[in-house]
Amino acid sequence: MTSSEALLPSTRRALLHRVATAQSEGRTPSLVAAVQREGEIAWSGARSCVDGHEPDGDTQFRIGSITKTFTAVLVMRLRDEGLLDLDDPLDKHLPGTDVGYLTVFQLLGHSGGLAAETPAPWWERTPGSLRPELVDVLGEGPVIHPSGHGHHYSNPGYTLLGSLVERLRGEAWAEVLRREILEPLGMDRTTPEAHAPHAGGWAVHPWADVMLPEPAEDLGLMAPAGQLWSTTTDLLRFAAFLAQGDERVLRASSVAEMRTPAAPPEAGDWAGTYGLGLQAVRRGNRTLLGHSGSLPGFLATLLFSVEDDVAAVVLSNATSGPLTGVVAADLVQIVADAEPRIPEPWRPLPEVDEELLALTGPWYWGTQVHALKLLADGGLEFQPLRGAGRAARFRARPDGTWTGLNGYYAGETLRVVRADDGTVDHLDLGSFVFTREPYERSAAVPGGVDEGGWRGLAI
Repeated sequence: MTSSEALLPSTRRALLHRVATAQSEGRTPSLVAAVQREGEIAWSGARSCVDGHEPDGDTQFRIGSITKTFTAVLVMRLRDEGLLDLDDPLDKHLPGTDVGYLTVFQLLGHSGGLAAETPAPWWERTPGSLRPELVDVLGEGPVIHPSGHGHHYSNPGYTLLGSLVERLRGEAWAEVLRREILEPLGMDRTTPEAHAPHAGGWAVHPWADVMLPEPAEDLGLMAPAGQLWSTTTDLLRFAAFLAQGDERVLRASSVAEMRTPAAPPEAGDWAGTYGLGLQAVRRGNRTLLGHSGSLPGFLATLLFSVEDDVAAVVLSNATSGPLTGVVAADLVQIVADAEPRIPEPWRPLPEVDEELLALTGPWYWGTQVHALKLLADGGLEFQPLRGAGRAARFRARPDGTWTGLNGYYAGETLRVVRADDGTVDHLDLGSFVFTREPYERSAAVPGGVDEGGWRGLAI
């Protein structure tokens, strides 16, 4: 199967049924969704209360807090250019906020302890001109939890990050966004203000089938937290970037860093975490990444699975009703389960590194047996052969050592230690000694090995 092949009729039927059910049961004027597989749009569908006027992939909806992910990408670009460090206090680059001790990392991952919202009036339904300065966004006593101790979602935190971008770039957040993300990715239907064709925002009465139009305010300083309008087509382009990176915008390793959990989840919410501008949720054995968003009159969700190479976007024009996050997760699951990704053919390595090949096979930490494998990308994989112990992958360093990439050994160093004659004595992994035989007597085992050697019951 190739990505250009159409989804099976049964899969398309299941996707349409899910979207139709969401629009009907969610009582929203319209709902549009699309699914991407292996970098290409594989399906799109919509439902509307007006016959013949369904939205499509070119129809703009407000996307609310999905905007935060764009702002986070801009901050990560500044980091990659060396203009800031994620551990920098805000005050180093944006002085005078009264929360300058919070770090860039804490703001990106919502672990700074800032309040969730601005002082009244409700910022999503009032003009941004009511909050002309950052002090108006933060108010008095904006830090309500210990900084760095956990996740607490904060809209004002992303206003601070947007202002940080403006300070370091010397121009408006929206202009930086257009030049550095939207244009390179071809997202010409993602804009701070609505451009036709676009949906209107509606509130649907909870106890009667009647509607009320919602205002669409310019959010001013709060724009980096939720201003954008976009389409399913544009957001699927963005999803592909967030899964793989794009050197024109942000390299793959930095995007992967954004996908990594930045703080423990809130108590009781063990099904989801937050990275740097990206939400992560668990659906069965699958990890879905992306972001949800809402503003009066609109609901939106973008979710993708890196492992399945499937992404889904769901947009709706109702203040409440359809659970777009649940629907988007369902759409990913429908495609990934019904038509699982076909793996690439196995191929041998293009060349053999004899020294690395000699290191593969079993190694013992005391009496626990591990196996070292040479991977197709030139890295190493080290994992226990019994039980679910400390498995990890490693990347080579120029000095001949290896750096752990995940799990317990993430960031730790793996070294090959040789005897005076050049032969391999043992592997040193974060001070742990791994030998070719259990407690190998000729190796440098900490504490030494009993001279009597192994023995049976009759001593």
